[in-house]
Amino acid sequence: MDAVIEHFGTFLSGFGRTLALLGIAGAGALVIGTVVAGMRISPVAPMRAVATVYTEVFRNIPLTLVLFACAFVLPYVGVRFAGLDPQSGYFVLACIGLTAYTAPFIAEALRSGINAIPLGQAEAARAIGLTFGQTLGIVILPQAVRMVIPPIINVLIALTKNTSVAGGFFVVELVASSRRVINERGDETIAILLAVAAFYLVVTVTLGRIAAVVEARVAVLR
Repeated sequence: MDAVIEHFGTFLSGFGRTLALLGIAGAGALVIGTVVAGMRISPVAPMRAVATVYTEVFRNIPLTLVLFACAFVLPYVGVRFAGLDPQSGYFVLACIGLTAYTAPFIAEALRSGINAIPLGQAEAARAIGLTFGQTLGIVILPQAVRMVIPPIINVLIALTKNTSVAGGFFVVELVASSRRVINERGDETIAILLAVAAFYLVVTVTLGRIAAVVEARVAVLR
């Protein structure tokens, strides 16, 4: 454990970058996923088609390929972030890739909740003059979100673990930080990996507990 204690600051720095990836990509995926879920059930056929293609494409390609495209293809076609150093630029690109990859899973979780709402509620909302957007935002989504909190938390837990892939694309998150420590202290590889696992458990177990508490409160509200 000497290597872990000696390089604890390195682990904390990587863990902070992992949390930043989770927070930014998670928030972005929730927003985009909600929009995509709405588009999937929209009465406008082109919107449904775009949302369906986006969902099917990103749910069925590897995250590594998505991050590769963000790290190398986007800069190649001229996507630049003026004023940012290369490390910060790759961090932004990783956030974009993780957001784009995670949003369809959020959208499908929300869509399953929306489909579980009785059709009569939407019909009643339209009968009193609500538009599609008002019906979705005021009547359907609030109920659907209550039903899909556990699946959404599971998607965020998966996102927490997926942040490790960003370490292969110049983002020094937790796993990338551990590789640097292992290069210096290869004699304590097992202890280093156990420390990394402990950091991930802090996040995933916390998210799991939050899901359980929120689900219990929502059950009472029902």
